[in-house]
Amino acid sequence: MLLGLVKPTGGRALLLGSPVTDVHVRRRIGFLPEDFRFYDWLTAAELLDLHGRLCGMHAAALRTRVPEVLDLVGLGANRDRRLRGFSKGMLQRIGLAQALIHEPDVIFLDEPTSGLDPMGRRMVRDILRAQRARGATVFLNSHLLSEIEVTCDRVVFIKEGEVVASLDLRSPAQQELRVVAHARNVSGAALTGLRAWTASAHLEAERLTFTVRSKDVLPDIVRHLVACGTDLLEVTPERVPLEEMFVKIMGEDRGL
Repeated sequence: MLLGLVKPTGGRALLLGSPVTDVHVRRRIGFLPEDFRFYDWLTAAELLDLHGRLCGMHAAALRTRVPEVLDLVGLGANRDRRLRGFSKGMLQRIGLAQALIHEPDVIFLDEPTSGLDPMGRRMVRDILRAQRARGATVFLNSHLLSEIEVTCDRVVFIKEGEVVASLDLRSPAQQELRVVAHARNVSGAALTGLRAWTASAHLEAERLTFTVRSKDVLPDIVRHLVACGTDLLEVTPERVPLEEMFVKIMGEDRGL
């Protein structure tokens, strides 16, 4: 809807302070769809030149910008090669290049690392960090949650068109922690008392696990366990992976 590809049934949306239908705003947007179809008879350089001109760039600027962006995505040596000879990963790279050719202020990327090898995914992460550093806003849609964790500042979970949760990945206050403790002599009173900080304490042999919202409560938890006669050999806090948070927030897909 923000890109004008689907018409909303109601309400209004603004991009960069203007209605999404404003053509001048559209020229400040970069977009890489998941299922793209480029003119495969064009060379890599010709495709970028075309998209640059569609965004209002002048020929003189494109003579410099096209090779610059091709080098950025690792396709400099393939500038004169036709797209019909590109692999899936190379097409993904040229797709990212066309989204960035005009240095947009807002960038929409749908599964940008699809078809890329580990080096290609790292390249995309580095490029997105550079775009963010220059002041651009990047909307990244992906089911590769590990990529989201290392790339994004904020994550939004959407289910059936509704936002069900929004998390700031850079805020310690919103980072749920899993704590794994090597503990002996854990009494029932010790476990019951943990309810003051967590509802998920689980003891198996000498392995005590629980989750907390902040590491700031760990000293109080340790003092409580020791006061109850628990022998703590090791306490290790770790951030709960985004994939587990996804399952917890969205619910498991059981194919129903």
